[in-house]
Amino acid sequence: MKTLLIITGLLTFGIISSQEPKGTIGYTSKQNGNFEIYTMNADGSNVQNISNHPKLDYGYCWSINGETIYFYTNRDGNEEIYSINSDGTNPINLTSNKANDRVPEIAPNGKLLAFQSDRDNENGEIYLMNLENKTTIRLTNNSLYEESPCFSKNSRKLLFTREIVEKTDFVEVSNGEIFLLDIKTKTETRLTFKRGFDSGAKFSPDNKKITFFGRDEITGNYDIFIMNSDGTNIVNLTNDALQDFSPCWSPDGNWLAFTRGNSENYDIWMINIHTKELRRLTTQPKRDETPFWKE
Repeated sequence: MKTLLIITGLLTFGIISSQEPKGTIGYTSKQNGNFEIYTMNADGSNVQNISNHPKLDYGYCWSINGETIYFYTNRDGNEEIYSINSDGTNPINLTSNKANDRVPEIAPNGKLLAFQSDRDNENGEIYLMNLENKTTIRLTNNSLYEESPCFSKNSRKLLFTREIVEKTDFVEVSNGEIFLLDIKTKTETRLTFKRGFDSGAKFSPDNKKITFFGRDEITGNYDIFIMNSDGTNIVNLTNDALQDFSPCWSPDGNWLAFTRGNSENYDIWMINIHTKELRRLTTQPKRDETPFWKE
């Protein structure tokens, strides 16, 4: 019976880890000279320019129903957060103020939008917009740089990165660390304590894991990591000589799409979190980066 259970478990793992990735991946590309929002199938086919605008457009996330893309742009001079239909129609300025607003993230309940802004602090802090009544509140309030918000599955908590300065061996070191914020109570929990800048944290679809990019403490390269949602059991998935950034989960939680490259060029890759199989999705000679995935 024990042998049968082991074999059954191995077969189940094999089936799950070998499933082909599906869905649509949005990303930002400079292939036409300026940063624009593109989409493609999960195998890299059917590439479409969605934003098609002469100004900088930087895609960041899908709406829950997959019909809308949220992005930031300098179409109005400063950086504002916009929404646009997935076919490129009906761009709408959501923030509309004189500050720079960036890196939007929609809540799973579809009612809240978190983002970074320098409207009250030039270093940048985390804000929360209610999409139903368009009110905005400030979630963090300090002199430190903060970025990359991401909601938990129940829309009640928020991952974000805070740049902090700590003394290590009597030397001040600036680290980006990942925190978890309870939106209602404003309680913060620090999840990472490693050297180097860690950012871009994203909850897995089942909320049990978190992926992020960070600087490896030994090699100094940026790699893709995963850890438990409480910050334990950090694993370096990529661990190579290239620079890896901005991971996002596949809808089934078995793959990560991410940015990979060097100072000359970056492309979109994906990695299977179980087998570490790597696949390159974009190959054109200009920058492709910051993927976001929907079913």
